[in-house]
Amino acid sequence: MALRIPRAISTADVDISDRLASRPTPQPDYQGEKLAIQDLTSRMANRPGEVLPRLTALALELCDADSAGVSVLTRDEFKWLALIGKLSVFEGTTTPLNNSPCGVCLEKLTPTLMERPERAYSWIADAGISVPEVLLLPLLVNNGEPIGTVWVVAREGHAFHAGHARLMKDLAVFTGIALQMIEAEAALKATLKKHELFASEMSHRVKNFFAVTESLVRMTARHSETKEEMVDNLLRRVVALSDAHTLAQDHHAENDQEPVPLRTVIETVLRPYRGPVLTGPPILLAASATSNLTLVLHELATNAAKHGALSTSNGNVRIEWHADSSGLEMTWKENGGPTVNGPPTRIGFGTKLIRNTLASVNGAVEKQWARDGLHVRISLPRDVLIGYPG
Repeated sequence: MALRIPRAISTADVDISDRLASRPTPQPDYQGEKLAIQDLTSRMANRPGEVLPRLTALALELCDADSAGVSVLTRDEFKWLALIGKLSVFEGTTTPLNNSPCGVCLEKLTPTLMERPERAYSWIADAGISVPEVLLLPLLVNNGEPIGTVWVVAREGHAFHAGHARLMKDLAVFTGIALQMIEAEAALKATLKKHELFASEMSHRVKNFFAVTESLVRMTARHSETKEEMVDNLLRRVVALSDAHTLAQDHHAENDQEPVPLRTVIETVLRPYRGPVLTGPPILLAASATSNLTLVLHELATNAAKHGALSTSNGNVRIEWHADSSGLEMTWKENGGPTVNGPPTRIGFGTKLIRNTLASVNGAVEKQWARDGLHVRISLPRDVLIGYPG
């Protein structure tokens, strides 16, 4: 007698969407549905952030379900949001696009009903989730693009029917609109925050500009033999300082796509001061990183001119860099300035600005307050480099 090998359970085996139309459907509660829609509309207009939790709560209630939630598509996986019921403990988890009931629903773009899907999807069984039935509806934005699903899981012994599918379809429309509104609100807040930071940066840089200009006037006066020489030297340095300030301001420009040599960035920023010692190979920076690094170097030079090596006649700065497949490493070393007795007692805006600016391009900064002067190590990832040796 031949040994019978059990056939593997497939997605088609658990998809019972055709049963929705054949199951008895009770008389709809149109008044209750109307009140629910009115409540959702009010929340959308006044409190968009409350819409998703309210939507899933309504889905749970109107479908007499065990659990409900929203799965938002992000690249090749879904993220579970606004979960309610027994599955709420899985809030924020992710599921695969190409191996999940949500993926099947988006492929069909129709109401999808599955029975015991854990038989076909091992990750559901491995998570200890028991799903008698799950009803999923696609979430679509205005242009018909699918962005996720809204779903309900039945209680043991209960079954979904066409009436539930109709209700969930209406809720799916509101869910898609709500997600767009939430995204728009988040984008607006991010823009406002960016503008607030920009205002703070500009205020900080303008103050520094005048402080450094005052320092340049004093230093130029001390090292000029005649008034004419002082004026000439001072004008050159102030113009160079203005160039560096303008280059740093381009931190917010979005139309500059041309790569820039790293050495050019450093020389432009430090032109107002005594020539730094530069050591490093030719490297081209992507436009996105050029302005960021300019701002960082401008801040370091400003602080050195106010408090560090560039504030004295004998001080200088040495900048070295190298790059490989992992990214760019740069060191800034000051010496010949005032003796450093340790790190500052508080973190100033300039330090925060440097950290945030580098973090925005996945870079990092480390500072060491050596007695002979500040040492700074700057790291930038490989994707900011257009060209590097080797």
